[in-house]
Amino acid sequence: MGSRPDRDRERPSDLSGRFLGALLGLAVGDALGTTVEFQTPGRFEPVVDMVGGGPFRLAPGQWTDDTSMALCLAESLIEDGFQPESQMKRYLRWYREGYLSSTGRCFDIGVTVREALEAFESAGNPVAGSTDPRKAGNGSLMRLAPLPLFLYQDPATAIHLAGESSRVTHGATTAVDACRFFSGLLIGALKGYGKEDLLAPVFSPIDGYYQAHPLCAEIATIAQGSFKRKQPPEIRGTGYVVESLEAALWAFDRAESFEDTVLLAVNLGHDADTTAAIAGQLAGAYYGVEAIPSRWRDRLAMREVIERLAWDLYRRGLEDHDLAFWGQNTEREPD
Repeated sequence: MGSRPDRDRERPSDLSGRFLGALLGLAVGDALGTTVEFQTPGRFEPVVDMVGGGPFRLAPGQWTDDTSMALCLAESLIEDGFQPESQMKRYLRWYREGYLSSTGRCFDIGVTVREALEAFESAGNPVAGSTDPRKAGNGSLMRLAPLPLFLYQDPATAIHLAGESSRVTHGATTAVDACRFFSGLLIGALKGYGKEDLLAPVFSPIDGYYQAHPLCAEIATIAQGSFKRKQPPEIRGTGYVVESLEAALWAFDRAESFEDTVLLAVNLGHDADTTAAIAGQLAGAYYGVEAIPSRWRDRLAMREVIERLAWDLYRRGLEDHDLAFWGQNTEREPD
C-alpha cells in the first residue's frame, strides 16, 4: 500500500536496530509511563524523564506487566513457535512466581488477564480470553511486538496470529482486531515504510488484506485516521483497547522522534505505561534503537535480557517458519 519502502532502510544492520528498537521501545515506554499510571491528565507535572515512582514505587528503569508479558511471549515464540499453551504457561509463571518481572514478583496485572490465567490454571484451555466486549482491554496489544518480529518474513501470518495471540487473554473482537492492525503497522515500520504511508487510511503491508479480512468498525475507524482529527481530551490513554490504540497512533503521528512520541503518550495519563508501551513499540521499530535516548536505555531494568531476546527474534525473524510443526490454533487465513 502506498509508496514502496526505502530499501536503504532495510539493510541488515539497520533492520536489526529496528528489531531492538521495537522491544526496547516497549520497555522504555512502560518504564516512563509507570510514574503517572492511573493519574488524570492535568493533575501531574509533565513527565520529561525516566524517574520511576508511581503507584508501585518503582526505581527508575523498572517496568510493569506490559514488558513482563512481552518477554514471556518472546521467549515462548523463540523456544516453541506459536503455541498458545506455551504462552499461557509463561504468563502464569509470571503471575504466580514473578518470572521475567523487573522486581521479581507480579505486582501489576489487569483483571481480564488475571481471570484468563486463573481459568487456564483450573481448566487447561489456553484460549481463555473473555469475548465480552466490556472486557476489551489493552493487555494483549501492549505485549504484541515479539510476534510480528518473529514473523517478519510472513506478514499475512503475522497479522493473523497477532489476533490469535490476543485470544488467550482477550477474546473481544476489538482487542483481536487491534492486534491484527497493529501487527501490520509494526511489520511496515520494520520494512522501512515512511510515516505518511504507515498512517494512510487502513495501512497494510499486503495489498488488499483488510478487504479480504475486514477489521471491526471500531478499529477500522482508527485505521482510517480518526486520531488525526482529534486532540486531548478526545484522545484518551485509557485501558480500553480502542482508546489505547488511538492514543498511541496520535502520539506517533504528532511526534518527530522516539522521545517525543513516548512522552506525548505518557502525559496523556490514565493507563500511561501501556499507552507509551504501545507507542514505543511502533516508534522503536520506525526510528530504530539508536533513536532511543541512551540515558533511558542505560537505566532500563534487565536490559541485557531484553536485548538478548530481541536479537533472538531478529535471527528467527529472518527465517521461513513451517507452521505445520506449530501445533494447534495456527491455521493461516488465505491471502
